[in-house]
Amino acid sequence: MKNNVWARTLLFTYKNLEILASSIDKLVEKHALNSFYNISSSIQDNSVMAVTNRIYALMDRKINLINIKVLIEETLEACDQLSAQLLIERYIDGDRSEIVAERHGLPLRTYFRKLQQAEDSFTSKIASRGFTDDKLKDQLKQEKWIMDVYRNFLSKRVGELEELEEAI
Repeated sequence: MKNNVWARTLLFTYKNLEILASSIDKLVEKHALNSFYNISSSIQDNSVMAVTNRIYALMDRKINLINIKVLIEETLEACDQLSAQLLIERYIDGDRSEIVAERHGLPLRTYFRKLQQAEDSFTSKIASRGFTDDKLKDQLKQEKWIMDVYRNFLSKRVGELEELEEAI
């Protein structure tokens, strides 16, 4: 994986996965209940097959999101307690670095080093389960909101590397 970008992305989007899965349930119910009524002027769009295909597509999306949620949870469980806690507080809870460092009694430099180690560990554990950069891109390509978060973290990472090169 590229410099822990997927680790940051997955952790950052984690809190929204269950909300979105619940929303998909509501959409499925809406499609099923409203299938009797015209959704479109085209009879083909309202056919049993078309409605069923829309419901199947939504359910596939929900399954994919739940699988990613479970992957994140199992990977966090496989991390040591401090690493998991730092990742959760920083990315899932969105706490500022200074607050997380103070909460754990860590100097800020030590906190950043430990956070980097936690990200490395998370990334390694995800990759060891077969979720490489390419597999995650392929599996999540339909989730544009997740890909936007990924690109945002990736652009930040590129900016950090450029600053580092300029310093050297």
